[in-house]
Amino acid sequence: MAMLTDAQRLAWLRLIRAENVGPVTFRELINHYGGAEAALAALPTLSLRGGRGRPVRIPTRAEAEAELAVASRAGARLVALGEAGYPPLLANIEAPPPLLYVKGVAALLERPVIAIVGARNGSAAGQQMTRLIADGLGRQGFVIASGLARGIDGAAHRAALERGTVAVVAGGIDVIYPPEHAELTAEIGRRGLIISELPPGFQPRGVDFPRRNRIISGMAHALVVVEAARRSGTLITARFAAEQGREVLAVPGNVLSGRNRGGHGLLKDGAKIVETADDILEELGLPTPGRRRANEPEDPVLAGLPAGEPTEGRSLVPVMRGGGAGHPVFSMNFEQNNRFAPFTTGSVAMRIALCSQTNLGLALGPP
Repeated sequence: MAMLTDAQRLAWLRLIRAENVGPVTFRELINHYGGAEAALAALPTLSLRGGRGRPVRIPTRAEAEAELAVASRAGARLVALGEAGYPPLLANIEAPPPLLYVKGVAALLERPVIAIVGARNGSAAGQQMTRLIADGLGRQGFVIASGLARGIDGAAHRAALERGTVAVVAGGIDVIYPPEHAELTAEIGRRGLIISELPPGFQPRGVDFPRRNRIISGMAHALVVVEAARRSGTLITARFAAEQGREVLAVPGNVLSGRNRGGHGLLKDGAKIVETADDILEELGLPTPGRRRANEPEDPVLAGLPAGEPTEGRSLVPVMRGGGAGHPVFSMNFEQNNRFAPFTTGSVAMRIALCSQTNLGLALGPP
């Protein structure tokens, strides 16, 4: 798989860190100018033409290099959209982060991911349910993603740490938040994976948590909600998941508890009710990775592999049922000036994802 050159990586970093440039503007600039260097050169004139009294602030090369150096000292590396190590399903959302810092075991992203999120003040019963579900999914080969928050998120990470967990953080990859998760964060950095789209040292603000939430849902096959108030970040994540075509599942709880009203609202709106890891696999039609059920027809894609070709972990599994048709995704070709080529997938293509080393989201583009 192609990779950015060092010069391209530096230019991408400067562009995404430029004032008023987010993932959507980044994509449009790359498409229009054919590369980050050309976009950087045009940006000051564009901002003045748009009526600003001064050019937008663009980090210097020295500042970008300093950011990379700080990240490296923290044990993190920068991964670009389209490169190996970028979460494959996340690449298919409408405006994926162009760059992500990752720290830990990147190979976890080669396995299918299910996200579990919930209340920061999760009850003892809710946290116990979370541990049982996360452990059960882990035993079936799934990686658990969450947001490293207090309560349900922390319980999910701890239960999945042995078999695979990904923490998406709202601040810099070297920032411990919340403070009481310092030991857990260190363990995930060693045995799991930490992901951030923000620069090292960045202290999370309220507006940064929804940005984090779209990554949690975007990188997963499905989102499981365990306890959520009516107005909560968990419901923001559920909304992102629905918009991204992911299946939203919820664990029922005590109807007298306010921390369950948001989750029960999701159930009333059509989310699937689940109580165990097996319930989740059944709802999604997800067999154990690398296995085929006895009554399941042979995968037509795998059937076309040459004789002797290993199929372990390469089965196609359905996701995003009931949505996703016509969702825009982008293919990357670094040999053609890093241009994003927009195209549309049909309902069949949007319902499958390759649970293996193959990044189907990036292979769907034109040849």
